[in-house]
Amino acid sequence: MKALIFSVANVCLFACFASPAQGPNAGPVDTAFQKQRLDTVASSYARGNAFMGTVLVVDGDQTLLEKGYGMADLEWNIPNGPEVEYPLCSVTKQFTAALVLLLEEDGKLNIGDPVGKYLPDAPKSWEKITLAELLGHTSGIPDIINDKDFGTWSVTAHSPSEQLALIGDKPLDFEPGSQFEYSNSNYVVLGMVIEKASGEKYGDILRRRILIPLGMQHSGLDADDLILPKRAQGYNMTRNGLAPARPAMSMSVPWAAGSMYATTGDLLRWEQGLFGGKLLSESSLKTMTTAGKGGFGLGVEVAETDGLTVIKHGGGMPGFSAQLTYVPERKILVAVLSNVYGPAASAMGEQLLDVALGKRVVLASERKPVPIAKSELNRFAGVYDVGPGFAITIAVGEDSLTAQGTNQPKPMALMYQGVVDGHARFYVPQFDAELEFVTDARGQVTSLVLHQGGEHPAKKR
Repeated sequence: MKALIFSVANVCLFACFASPAQGPNAGPVDTAFQKQRLDTVASSYARGNAFMGTVLVVDGDQTLLEKGYGMADLEWNIPNGPEVEYPLCSVTKQFTAALVLLLEEDGKLNIGDPVGKYLPDAPKSWEKITLAELLGHTSGIPDIINDKDFGTWSVTAHSPSEQLALIGDKPLDFEPGSQFEYSNSNYVVLGMVIEKASGEKYGDILRRRILIPLGMQHSGLDADDLILPKRAQGYNMTRNGLAPARPAMSMSVPWAAGSMYATTGDLLRWEQGLFGGKLLSESSLKTMTTAGKGGFGLGVEVAETDGLTVIKHGGGMPGFSAQLTYVPERKILVAVLSNVYGPAASAMGEQLLDVALGKRVVLASERKPVPIAKSELNRFAGVYDVGPGFAITIAVGEDSLTAQGTNQPKPMALMYQGVVDGHARFYVPQFDAELEFVTDARGQVTSLVLHQGGEHPAKKR
């Protein structure tokens, strides 16, 4: 399925995420080592062309990494770099959310209003859906990309009203407000609300209210006929290597849900403006960045690591991937824009953030097995509940532990990594994840922590 975004808020454990081993900060950060380590991490993804693109890592007023990897255009041999413009994919959604909040500050809408107040032609089944539920992905409106005809339909241009017609006759997935389910349709509808409430085209108000005030001169709303002299060309990985991502999809389709483009430098201006009080009121910013159902705010995912709030969002479309992460308390930015579709941008972003925070990151190529007696493995065996409907079964194989997630076809051999902070750790090579086993005062294993796209505790049955 062609997707506009990777699932950033659902816990699709093992199969969806790829993330580093994490460990404690060993002491004061050596900035020179940190810069070198960031480049090493990014370079490891660029090997084999799993990633091409531009990376920017900033800590406060210090730039730790700003570099292009691979080619922006393989046919013309044009390298990637900070000046190259890339699609933002679903990172666009936070800009749409900010526009809605700006219009609320103007008194032109209220996010507690039903969508029908602004779109009278909206389906009757939507009459209970509020703008806040669209913003937080709790509306129940089915995701347009899940339509059986979306792949062929999306290649040609479509107006927002045509998109509304495609999704409007489908039943809701659930009662509005009752649960979280990521849906690009929500933000297409919000784009229509923005135009209705403001009386302006989405691209015009985006430029007037956000891009121009923040000095984002290399950003905008993409279009099929828009010529960008420094545009990256998109590629997909195939059995024979990279191939141009054409035909992909009309930029009219993702629209307010995913059609912006930018440079990494402009994304820094965006975060500095957003969190520096240049755009939204303090109250609106708090509303935007407060986690609701699914750990999602308004247009952003809100997470926590080591007591720090992490604001992030990723995305992807044929030929491109993006990941934007910001830690307000530390003013740390990690921006990864890629012209190769796949999970590398998201996985790399997680590891780069860890390095920027001074945490231990071990690349897959650097891992070595640590000997452990087979008799020691039995105490780890058991079933561990990670979340609703997902558990990890740990068993003793021929010469190692194995792990098998719910609905996964077969067990995977684990690589013992030794004891870190008093807890035994095992590596899952297939998914670049790590399992940390937690013991009680008697030395009995009581739970584990899955380190993959964050930290996911799992209690032993």
